[in-house]
Amino acid sequence: MLIPPEKDPFPSARHDAEASKPSQDIPQTRSHAYRLSFLDEDFMLREELRPVRLQLELLKPELIQQEQNIRSTVVIFGSARIYDRETGEKKLAEAQAASEANPEDEKLKKQVDIARSVAAKAVYYEQARELSQVVSQHSQEDSHLDLVVITGGGPGIMEAGNLGAHDVSAKSIGLNIVLPHEQAPNSYISPDLCFQFHYFAIRKMHFLMRAVALVAFPGGFGTMDELFEALTLVQTGKIQPLPIILFGEEYWRNIVNFEQLVTEGMISPEDLELFEFVETVEEAWQKIAKAEDL
Repeated sequence: MLIPPEKDPFPSARHDAEASKPSQDIPQTRSHAYRLSFLDEDFMLREELRPVRLQLELLKPELIQQEQNIRSTVVIFGSARIYDRETGEKKLAEAQAASEANPEDEKLKKQVDIARSVAAKAVYYEQARELSQVVSQHSQEDSHLDLVVITGGGPGIMEAGNLGAHDVSAKSIGLNIVLPHEQAPNSYISPDLCFQFHYFAIRKMHFLMRAVALVAFPGGFGTMDELFEALTLVQTGKIQPLPIILFGEEYWRNIVNFEQLVTEGMISPEDLELFEFVETVEEAWQKIAKAEDL
């Protein structure tokens, strides 16, 4: 049990951080060895300190969510490459113009097909936004509910999830990850619930630690990674069963042959009951509400 700050007989870390500022500029005080360990960035970034950094990355978002009274979440996964309708149509028009300017370039023709496919998926952006609105609105209207939308914090479907909560003036969480290419959190995450991670593993733990439902929209490697980790954890009893809802049955069946996994003996027939397909926001909300006995 933590000692309340007012009863702790020892100086606080903040107090000592201030008191540790050297009063003399001499070789001894300029040495990195003299710095308090928790203020020494070079020390904290050493390879040997990885276990400590893992713990800090687990603990910081946890403490902040406790302070914000976040008790249960609805996770929204999906591609960063699925845009709102206007953006999707704009990118399609750009791809078509580039192809028309270079009619012999087969690569550009292929880009038109891809852009057309992505533009057609704008419906999922709209559905993710609407579902987040529904979840967040119910949470605000019913005092016994505490469902906060949580996303990966980036663009695309993630942005749509945070935007839906923002539409109804509700909190939402974003779990960003440091990537080799430039990345920034979308502007609809609640600023005090916008986190950044170094470790994918810790980030995925935070997705599930308060989750009462998981909703996966079409996506690529990242979405697959998050979805199949959740399925594995439920399958192996490492977490309690929860609704795992896949938007767009045609997409998922084209991408993953779930039945063939059963035929090949790689999963059990009952494992197909770990997830459900939906096509509408109403269907998804009904499954979440039923699981939560709302």
